[in-house]
Amino acid sequence: MDQRDSTPRYRHEVVATVFRVRLPVTDTAVPAGLTVLAWQRRRDPYEGRWALPSGPVQPTESMAECITAILAAKVDLDQIAHLEQLDTRSDPDRDPFERTIATAYLGLVPVTEHPTLPAHADWLPVDRLPPMAFDHADIVASAMRRLRNKLSYTNLGFALAAPSFTMAELRQVYAVALGRDLDATNLHRVLTRRGQLEPTGRTRRAGREGGRPAQEFRFTSRTAEVTDQFAVLRPGPGSS
Repeated sequence: MDQRDSTPRYRHEVVATVFRVRLPVTDTAVPAGLTVLAWQRRRDPYEGRWALPSGPVQPTESMAECITAILAAKVDLDQIAHLEQLDTRSDPDRDPFERTIATAYLGLVPVTEHPTLPAHADWLPVDRLPPMAFDHADIVASAMRRLRNKLSYTNLGFALAAPSFTMAELRQVYAVALGRDLDATNLHRVLTRRGQLEPTGRTRRAGREGGRPAQEFRFTSRTAEVTDQFAVLRPGPGSS
C-alpha cells in the first residue's frame, strides 16, 4: 500500500529567463554580449541578490497566464518576440523559505527593443553574472544551452534580430548569442538554404569605409519553426 501523503502541499512558481543581445555601441566602453533580465531582491531569502522574474501560480490561472502576468509587470509584452517553456525544477531544498517547485520559461527580446525597466531591474551579462538567488544561475545556464541549440536547427534568430538587417548585422547577433564568431557568407548560405531568409528589396548605403551597398534581409517567418533538426552552425574561418 502506498504510504505517501496523498494531498501534498507546496508552492508552484514560474521563472522567466529573458535574453536580449547587446551589440557594441560606438564611443562607449560597454561590451557586446548576451544579457538576461533580472531584478535585485529586496527581502529575504537572498536579500540583495539578483534573481530572475518569478512568481507563484495562482489557483485560478494557468502557468502561461502566470508567466504573462509576471512579465507584464516588468516589460512591455509586445517586446517579447518568443516565449517557451524550458524545464521544471523540483529540488526540495531549492527554496530555503518553503517547498517550491519551479517551471522555467525562455523568453527572447529583439536587439532593437529597449524595454523600460523598474529601478531595481537590469540586463545582466550572462558571462559575468553576480551571485544569484535560489538556483537561478543554473536556470540561466540551461536557458543558454536551449537557445544555442535551437539557433542551429530552428529559425529562432528572428526573435533576437531586428525586423530587417544586413548579413553583417545578423552575423553579429548570432555571434553574440552563440558566444563564438561566424562567417556572414556562410550564415547567409545556410539560412537561405533552410528557407529562413528573404531579401526585402532594399539596400543600405555603404559606411565611412566605402564599399558596395549592403543588401537587406528579413526572416520569412516570425514564429518558431524547426528548419533542420540535424543542423549545427559552424564557427567562421579562423575561429577556435
